[in-house]
Amino acid sequence: MRVSRRLDSALGRLRGFRGRPWPRLIERLSGPLDDLLRALFHDAPAGLAILDREGLIVRANAALARMAGRPQGLAPGSRADLLFPLADRGEIWRELALHLAGKAASREFMTRLATAEGAQEVPVDVSVQVLHEADGKPGGLVLWFTDTTRQHQLEAQLAHGQKLQAVGQLAGGIAHDFNNLLTAVIGGAELILARRTDAATTEDVRQIRASAERGAALVRQLLAFGRQQRLQPRVVAINEAIGDLSAMLVRLLGSKVRLEIELESPGRMVRVDPTQLDQVLVNLAVNARDAMPDGGRLSLRSGHITLFRPLARGHETIPPGRYVMIEVEDTGTGIAPEVLPRIFDPFFTTRRERGGSGLGLATAHGIIRQSDGFIAVESEPGRGTCFRIYLPRHDASEAIAMPTPPEPPTTAAARVPVTSMPARRTALIVEDEPVVGRIAERALSNQGWTVHLAESADTVLANLETLSRPDVLVSDVVMPGMDGPTLARRLRQRWPGLPAVLVSGYVEEAVRKSLEAEDMAFLPKPYTLANLLEAATAAVERGQGWNGSRSIGTTKES
Repeated sequence: MRVSRRLDSALGRLRGFRGRPWPRLIERLSGPLDDLLRALFHDAPAGLAILDREGLIVRANAALARMAGRPQGLAPGSRADLLFPLADRGEIWRELALHLAGKAASREFMTRLATAEGAQEVPVDVSVQVLHEADGKPGGLVLWFTDTTRQHQLEAQLAHGQKLQAVGQLAGGIAHDFNNLLTAVIGGAELILARRTDAATTEDVRQIRASAERGAALVRQLLAFGRQQRLQPRVVAINEAIGDLSAMLVRLLGSKVRLEIELESPGRMVRVDPTQLDQVLVNLAVNARDAMPDGGRLSLRSGHITLFRPLARGHETIPPGRYVMIEVEDTGTGIAPEVLPRIFDPFFTTRRERGGSGLGLATAHGIIRQSDGFIAVESEPGRGTCFRIYLPRHDASEAIAMPTPPEPPTTAAARVPVTSMPARRTALIVEDEPVVGRIAERALSNQGWTVHLAESADTVLANLETLSRPDVLVSDVVMPGMDGPTLARRLRQRWPGLPAVLVSGYVEEAVRKSLEAEDMAFLPKPYTLANLLEAATAAVERGQGWNGSRSIGTTKES
């Protein structure tokens, strides 16, 4: 009731201004405000300023003073255009003058607020409302300022995310075609190595295969920053993971760089692919070493943080939650401010002349984001760099032991093994790349398999009545017409429980999980002939394909 009476009283006084001259209104507004008007004006969350007919500030509220970085407040009588950056003042003053002259209707415009020297300017939306005197002529303005910093951050995050998504999709398409070529090169090299050749030819072919395997590693980096690679997450104790990696980091950093490790006790758990986490930390350590050519200190720390509100870091915002934090800090040369926003961009590097590909940090960013984590950086030229990794905390009391995938064959032992087959087996290979199909056919044929080769699912279905049940289906996933998984389902209608191995140079994670759920093995390209033989044999022996717990290994990175 008391609030209602005060509101009626305040509105009555405001209605009393009607018909009075504008100077009298300015005089009243310049005087003390009662509690209600103070709540509406001074304590309003938006920035508010009242201007007289000369464009001078009559009163400005506390929110506007905070936006402008002037906690002492804005003095009455100062020109309103001084709120804005010098480069924009002329244009904004002309805008305000048009309103004061009655030549422009109330409107909004976007600009920035000038702040204290050295502080970042604040983006704002400004709404202009004309105040009229009793005769209808403009007598002043009310400016309403809305801070759009958060909106600009979200727009920048969206744009950055869309850019990475587009590049990731492009990388995925390139990876698919490139992996087909690499599969043919690696397979052809292994077929040659399986023959008796002179030493010079053998060495040349080994170099060809090694180069193809390096190309395969590069493709995996492309898929990593595009968040499209295959991860094998498990619960990991962060302190133990860092401790296990420290010995290798000491050798990697060399004698000039001192490694300091600070581990929080008690340690905490995360769910992550440990191999990929190692790759991220090694990548950051190598970058730190290169930034300290004269030596220095690399600090590796573990800790935790609980966020109760979103935390903006660079182009991304970390949502509230509990995180395990890993810091990698060096005392190197630091990163220039103009470079810092781009360091996670794919193919961006400042070390092109030293062989930098621009994929290292992009790959690290992709791995961490695919693990539902975040990575941020702080740096000043001459004062070092600190990378912080935020991974969602796992509440398990201890790390869960997960089955370890078999090690892929090393470069020195990548020949297709000659094994005695208990019985002649039959494989149906469906591959739309003729060279890859022929190499796969020869690889299995050399091991005693009977192989039927088709270039598409439509060819298989057209000749289905003439085919007897194979022991295993080996099919590419992405093909013209019907894809590999659909073909496998169609064939299982005719031959229930048919083992299936699906191969591809690029498959979405959701598709891979679907394959595993349907007892279909997944073999990523490029694969060695030993990988192909292992996958086909395992599928047959398991009776209904792979057990869905993992994918077949790929070639080992050189």
